Amino acid sequence: MGGKNKQRTKGNVRPSSSGRAAEVLAREGGVIPGFVGFDSTVTSELSYVPAVHGAEDIDNLVDADFRLVLRKLSKRDVVTRLKAVQDFGSMCQERDAEEVKGVLPYWPRIYCKISMDHDRRIREATQQAFEQLVLKVRRSLAPFLKSLMGHWILSQCDTYTPAASAACQAFQAAFSPTKQPEALSFCKDEILTVLQDILLKETADTLSDPQSVTQEEREAKYVRMLTSSLLGVKRLLSLLLQDDRVALEQRLADLVNSGKFWKYSKHKTPQVRGAFFEMMCALCEFTPGLAQAEAARLCPAVLLSIDDTDPVVLPPVWEAVLHVDCWVHVNSKKGFLPKLWSLLKEGGKGMAKSLHPNLMPLLSKLPSQVTDPALDFYTTFFTSFVQGLSSERAAMSPSESAVIVTSVVECLRYCILHNTENEEHQKKISSMLISQQLLPLVEKALGNPLLQNGPLFLLVTRLLVSLEKRVCLHKEDEDSNRKDVFQGLLTDFWEGLGLLFVRYVDNEEADPQALEGIASLLQQVNRKHSHKTKSVKICFSKPEDNGKTGVEGDGVEKPVQTVSLVNEKAFGSLQTQHFEDVVCQLAQLCLVHVNEKNSERHLIFLSLLLRSFHTPRVFMYISVSHVYICKSLPLTDEVNMKNPALEFLLERVLVWLAEKDRSDTGHLVEMVFSSLLCCSKQEATRILNYITTMNLQWGIILQIIQRACADPDTLQNCNDWLKGAVLGEKLLGLTEELCKVGHCSPSSTSSTSSHSWTLISLVLSQHHNNVPLIGEVYMEKILEKLHATLSETKSLSDAGNMEPLISFICDVASTFFSSVQDCLVLLSAEELLLTVFQLTAQDQKHTHLSDSLLDKLRKVCLTGVQSLIQHSDYEVKEGGFLHSAAIWVKNQLLTVCLDIKSLQVLVLAVQSVVETIISVCNQDFSILFEFFTLLMPGQTEWTRIRGALPPQWIRIPLLSSRHRGVCEKPSMDMWKFRLSSRLPAHLCACALLGKVAQTAFTPCDQKKEECPSHVLNLKNTVSELLYALQWCKEVEYSPAIISTFHSLLTDWGLINNLKRYPLNILCIMLSPCRSLEDGGLWSLTLENYIHTMSYILKIVCFISLFPACQSKLSTLQVLCPIMTKEDRETLVTLATAGLINWQQNDNVYWCLTVLLCCLKASTQVEEEIVQAVLATVMEWRNSKEDWFLFSSDLSKATVEQLNLTVEIMRFLSWLVTHSSTLLGTNQWDFVLCSMLAWLETASENVSSLWNPWVQLFVCENTTLIVKLNQFFTSSSPDVVENLPSELTGEWTDFFVEGIYNLLLPLPVKIIDAFNEPDDPVFPLVVLQSVGMALKYVPVQQLNQNSLPPRFIADQKTNLPEPLQTLLNTFCPLLLFKARPLQIAVYHLLEKVMPQLPECDGEGDSNKSDDDRDEPCLSPPASLMAILSTCEELCDSILAGVQVGELAVVQPLSVEYSCILGYLLAWKLLLTFFKSSPSHLRAHYAQYLKRSCSLNKLLLHLFKLMPENPAYPSHGSETKETKTFFTESLSLAVDSIDCVEWELPHLACSVYYSTVQDLPAMVRLWWNSQEKRVSAAVEKFTIKYVSPVLSAEEISSVHSSTQMFDSMTVKARSAAREVIATYSVDDIFIELVIQLPQNYPLGSIAVESGRRVGVAVQQWRNWMLQLSTYLTHQNGSIMEGLALWKNNVDKRFEGIEDCMICFSVIHGSNYSLPKKACRTCKKKFHSACLYKWFTSSNKSTCPLCRETFF
Repeated sequence: MGGKNKQRTKGNVRPSSSGRAAEVLAREGGVIPGFVGFDSTVTSELSYVPAVHGAEDIDNLVDADFRLVLRKLSKRDVVTRLKAVQDFGSMCQERDAEEVKGVLPYWPRIYCKISMDHDRRIREATQQAFEQLVLKVRRSLAPFLKSLMGHWILSQCDTYTPAASAACQAFQAAFSPTKQPEALSFCKDEILTVLQDILLKETADTLSDPQSVTQEEREAKYVRMLTSSLLGVKRLLSLLLQDDRVALEQRLADLVNSGKFWKYSKHKTPQVRGAFFEMMCALCEFTPGLAQAEAARLCPAVLLSIDDTDPVVLPPVWEAVLHVDCWVHVNSKKGFLPKLWSLLKEGGKGMAKSLHPNLMPLLSKLPSQVTDPALDFYTTFFTSFVQGLSSERAAMSPSESAVIVTSVVECLRYCILHNTENEEHQKKISSMLISQQLLPLVEKALGNPLLQNGPLFLLVTRLLVSLEKRVCLHKEDEDSNRKDVFQGLLTDFWEGLGLLFVRYVDNEEADPQALEGIASLLQQVNRKHSHKTKSVKICFSKPEDNGKTGVEGDGVEKPVQTVSLVNEKAFGSLQTQHFEDVVCQLAQLCLVHVNEKNSERHLIFLSLLLRSFHTPRVFMYISVSHVYICKSLPLTDEVNMKNPALEFLLERVLVWLAEKDRSDTGHLVEMVFSSLLCCSKQEATRILNYITTMNLQWGIILQIIQRACADPDTLQNCNDWLKGAVLGEKLLGLTEELCKVGHCSPSSTSSTSSHSWTLISLVLSQHHNNVPLIGEVYMEKILEKLHATLSETKSLSDAGNMEPLISFICDVASTFFSSVQDCLVLLSAEELLLTVFQLTAQDQKHTHLSDSLLDKLRKVCLTGVQSLIQHSDYEVKEGGFLHSAAIWVKNQLLTVCLDIKSLQVLVLAVQSVVETIISVCNQDFSILFEFFTLLMPGQTEWTRIRGALPPQWIRIPLLSSRHRGVCEKPSMDMWKFRLSSRLPAHLCACALLGKVAQTAFTPCDQKKEECPSHVLNLKNTVSELLYALQWCKEVEYSPAIISTFHSLLTDWGLINNLKRYPLNILCIMLSPCRSLEDGGLWSLTLENYIHTMSYILKIVCFISLFPACQSKLSTLQVLCPIMTKEDRETLVTLATAGLINWQQNDNVYWCLTVLLCCLKASTQVEEEIVQAVLATVMEWRNSKEDWFLFSSDLSKATVEQLNLTVEIMRFLSWLVTHSSTLLGTNQWDFVLCSMLAWLETASENVSSLWNPWVQLFVCENTTLIVKLNQFFTSSSPDVVENLPSELTGEWTDFFVEGIYNLLLPLPVKIIDAFNEPDDPVFPLVVLQSVGMALKYVPVQQLNQNSLPPRFIADQKTNLPEPLQTLLNTFCPLLLFKARPLQIAVYHLLEKVMPQLPECDGEGDSNKSDDDRDEPCLSPPASLMAILSTCEELCDSILAGVQVGELAVVQPLSVEYSCILGYLLAWKLLLTFFKSSPSHLRAHYAQYLKRSCSLNKLLLHLFKLMPENPAYPSHGSETKETKTFFTESLSLAVDSIDCVEWELPHLACSVYYSTVQDLPAMVRLWWNSQEKRVSAAVEKFTIKYVSPVLSAEEISSVHSSTQMFDSMTVKARSAAREVIATYSVDDIFIELVIQLPQNYPLGSIAVESGRRVGVAVQQWRNWMLQLSTYLTHQNGSIMEGLALWKNNVDKRFEGIEDCMICFSVIHGSNYSLPKKACRTCKKKFHSACLYKWFTSSNKSTCPLCRETFF
């Protein structure tokens, strides 16, 4: 047949279409044919949506989107069908009703199919979509109901609950409850047809396609459909009206007449069986006639299935059993009852909850032919019933056991009440039920805790109540026969129960569990009348009063629960003579056993009895029944001894209480209060006072007080005793004893002490109606004692032994604070709280308390503060907690030197108090404001602690020109001062107050405006905090404690919160008044915010700032940048006038400083003014030379003198930079000579560099030198032309030499004078400034330096003496721990490195070639010595780091300096190596190879280079990723921003230089490494180094200016290739050099190009030679090509190849073949021969094999 790609028949322009064929058939025959599997004659609805555009008259009604979705519903894929159903539902919801109605003709067939789908998600989604369809089309669904309703009912009975629920919801949406029966009546025949077909006709294979559905899925669907069909019949019958049910009976009869239908009762699937029995219930209920007709099959099917205990089947089976009324078709004796007995004996086989509630209704429905003989039946029934309680499931499950017990007692009650006639057989039955069933059940419960805790005792009580009600009822009716029966039953029960109880109690080894059970039963019986609750009454058809009391739910009911029946008042009380006799008899037996056998278990049982039965009769019975051994008691005359309860209490209970060896006394305390219930209030108070004085254990007193507080009545009765003096004094003495014991002995944690502390805690915290439990006087005395004890712990050096005592006090205080309202009104309570707060606010080093105890103290403190603040009238007053706490905290801050830990603890304690105040006060901040004010130091205190801050802060701003300060008589000791491990008081106060302010007040708190004092306090706090932060910044967060302090403030968020303050608030807080008054650090603090203070321009008169004091000068320096141009010009005028009239002005320094500040702020100054000032300064040179300090001893100069000289230097530097055109010959001479004189002075005063002002002197001098160097080296030609003619020559010939003759030795002098770089007085800044000046030293000056000669013994060198001295002097400084010095020395030595190889000439020529295989030559010895030292240090530093891991080095640490020196030394060595010619480079490389220095370097580098060497970019992002390899390294002397990543960048730079200049050695090292290391190295190199290096190599070939005779070189950057073409005469050679991806680790590939006139062997030799040169030479590709060309040229010149390496020029040392064999005359390289001899162990010629001489 046709394929898509086959040629069509000629003339057939349209492809074949089944849709068109259907259309033609429809036109011709008038009917649309049915499709395969669909019977078009049975139903008139359309079965399928055509798949193509045919049958237009039908398709026009269906929307295209709906057609697509409906097609998808027929797909096999589950996900596709599910998505299609969901889309269909959404479309029905969203589209118009008319569009949806077009789908209706096709929906029934599709719905009937997909509503029964295998996938439950599809079934649920189908019903949800159907609901949307119904809601949209409404009445339009009616024509299609009959075809839908059958499967709709099936769906409502789906075994998947969500699907069934969705179907029901759709049904309710379609029909209201009144319309549902009508709709079902309309379709009832069609529904029943569908259900009947499934039940009787369909099979698993007919419901599903065997070809596409698995056997398991087919079976599952069939079972589901059977279950749904059976349940569907039930649902149909339940919803239909009675007339419709009658109309359906005939069709239902056809269904139930089928033999296949009745087989479903034995179906293997529980769901089917359960659904079958549910349908049987419906038949019996809704069609009783049909059920009666089918009784012969229905009764056996139901009654013989009661042993089916499947959870799904059992409930409907028993429901059906209760519906069956005909028992004649079943032999109950053989079929039904044996199965029932088996079920009962096994406790329902785990289904008691479903089974047993049906048993009493079953008894009511059993006919007499089943129960005869009745006595045997009931005996067997209840015996099996009770036996079920022993089944495994019932014994393990309390709920199962409770259900069985409930059912047993209900059935007993039913049977007893139905056998109360005065007939003999009924009497026997009733007697049997009481004596043989009920009493054994009670006895069984006495030994079984599960039954005791169940509902048995409650149900027995109800049974007895019911019997007594019958007695009373028939007494009123004068029905004596019935009354006698019920009375006899009660008598039998109590007599039997009494004998049972006596048997258990009258036993020395009585079971305590049984005794407890007896007491529980008696208490239950006694309590039944305490509560009036509703009960359930069930009436049966008989007129007798047969009641049933149900237990709600399946839960277990405790015996303490009480239930009463309706109308109990009408029936009287249950307190019969029998009941009281039993109680009295048991009490008597207990007393006998206690007295004679001292039985504790009987004493406990007696206590339980008396707790419920504290009646005079019981006490009289036990008093009369026993003769006491009386003792003389003090209270016998005061109390009424005629009271049997008091008699029993005084003569027996108190005697038992006083026994010392008694551990459990709770039951005796209960006896005490049981007895007191029979006494008056006065008698109770006297007896309790007496008990208090009996010296009983404190645990007993605790139990008595707890029992007294157990209920309001008892508490009221004991109130006089609790508040009395006897108990109060006793408790006060106990408190003193406890505190004393805790002080002396660590063993205070005994149980006795624990009871005592619990007792103290109870009496302090227990309140009734906000009234203390004990007298208020005694409560305050107890608190005072606790406070005194706690206060003593603060003065102890070791509180270890006090911990248990403190812990107990914490517990007491916590309970007291948390449970007593307004407890802190007592002064003693506030003092106790203050002591607790002080303990929490001190470091553990002082309190010696454990962490757990401190946590407990903190909780106590917070509880106390919360209770305190909650008091409505609380005020912060002197002596109160908040006042005392604030004063104590302030004293801690100002007088105690705190470390970081102590400060944290103190702040945490105060913050907790503040947070508690905020949480309690809500919007009222008055208490918080007062507390904050008390914490604040006064102005005098602020000034004192501010002045106590160490003055080292001035050094950094002074040397950075940000501050011009003075100091009276500075000394070295002052600058050597190191801060201890304690923080200054100012920092502590700022931290605490800042944290409190942060917690309490927000930056924009509007309440500040309402409280001016608060604004002032907050202003002081914030300004002082800013001052403290500025101080930390200026000391560079050193030492470590300051750095830790700053980190602490950052962690607290204080610094970030300051940044969030509005700028205007900060400006107010940092008013310039502080700076004007005090200057100094206030000016620097102001500087941080000066750019935001534009308002200062309006409020400050700058003219008044013209210096009259140092503080104004400091402020002016800060304010100058924001002044207006006019203000600065005015200041310049004033300053100039002061300078010109210097004879009449004492403030020359201030005038010059103001002028420089204005000049620095870019103030325009007229040339005449500048010339006048310069002339004035030159005049000072003549008349006031001492102001210049030329050749002076700076150690004797004052700070003011040094400051003036420094300002002159700054003025001259400004002149050179900005006004050089104004300088004439004399002025230049003055500047240059002054500069040189100052430099000489600095060189002579190195020992005074500990002084920051001397350091400033040197730094400004070197700055002037740098400015001069920049001027003479970088000035434009126009500027140079206008200079004096001889000035440039003088500078070059005289001044430069003079400068660097003094400057070069200066670093060495400084190191000699200050050899400890970590010393606070070490002049690091001077070294930095000197290093910047040394950058400009000319190379010629270095070659001809005048340094003191310095040589090392046995040092081999070819260098001239000046150069050797230079190296020996400066190379060791590479290791000195001062980064500026290391960088400066590096730059210094880098200038001379390219000249050093020239001194080695032709290399190691003094040694013969026979001494070793290859000659080697050492680089400069001084450098190699430093390198060797650094290697050892780096080995130890990096020992624990693996290759590929990044070693973390702290910046500027000792390790940092070592590694920095090591890398700088290698950087110098590589510079030296790169500057060497090829033949010397081979010698140097051989030396490095032998020393293994390069191998160690490479290992170190891969521990210092980061895994991702990304360059830290500070600008805008670029597309190209910057790395440490793509960006050049700038080693600046004064750069400190890059210190963090300087070492990684330097390591990357060294590695790049190494692979660039020593590729062969790096390749050799890489090949020798283990696999892990080599893989890591290769991965890193390929990713970051090779692309950059390859591009540079190719670029160098492009840009090379080197010209070769007869050879041309070209490069292809894209292919990473270099092409060399060599041509001589008729010979033409082309070689292609390919760089590998891992260049330079991998070997360079040499490929053949074109060749003309060269033999193959020679061609191969030359290719091998070039490959060897490029692989083994340490240089670039161009150098390798030059070497190869030289080799080829030699070959053409007639020099023969070495017959070992087949090369003219040696690949490593570039030598020619010189060693000739005397026999064959062939020449060899000496290195090749050496290798030949050592590897072969022979001394023969490689060619002729003769001995080589």
